[in-house]
Amino acid sequence: MASLPRPGGLGYGAMRDLNWSPKEKAVARKAFDRALQRELEAVTIEAKTRARKIQQPSDLWELERYLTERRKQIDREYEHKYSVLILVFGNLMRQGRLSEEELLGLNQDKLDSIRRFAEP
Repeated sequence: MASLPRPGGLGYGAMRDLNWSPKEKAVARKAFDRALQRELEAVTIEAKTRARKIQQPSDLWELERYLTERRKQIDREYEHKYSVLILVFGNLMRQGRLSEEELLGLNQDKLDSIRRFAEP
C-alpha cells in the first residue's frame, strides 16, 4: 500500500489512535470516493483505448494483465481505514490524485500530517 511513516510525522500508532469527528469522516469519505472515482475513470479510458487496439488473441491477455495489475495497485493504494487514512491521503496527494482543497474540513493536525506524507 504505502510507504512507512516519515520522521516528524505521525507514526503508525499515533495514526491508529486519531479521533475522527463525524464531520471529518464525511469530508474524508467524500475525498476518498472522489479520488477513487478519478482513478477508476482513468483505468476505464485506458482499457477502452487498449481494447480498440486488439488485433490478435495475445492482445486480449495483455489487456487482462493490465487490468489485473491496476486492480491490485488500486486495492493496495485505496484503503479506507481511519487508522491509515492520513498515509493514504498523503500518498494520493503526492501522486496528484487528491488535492488539499478536497480535505478542507479535517483538523489542522491531520492536514499537517497529510502534507508531510505528501512531500516528495
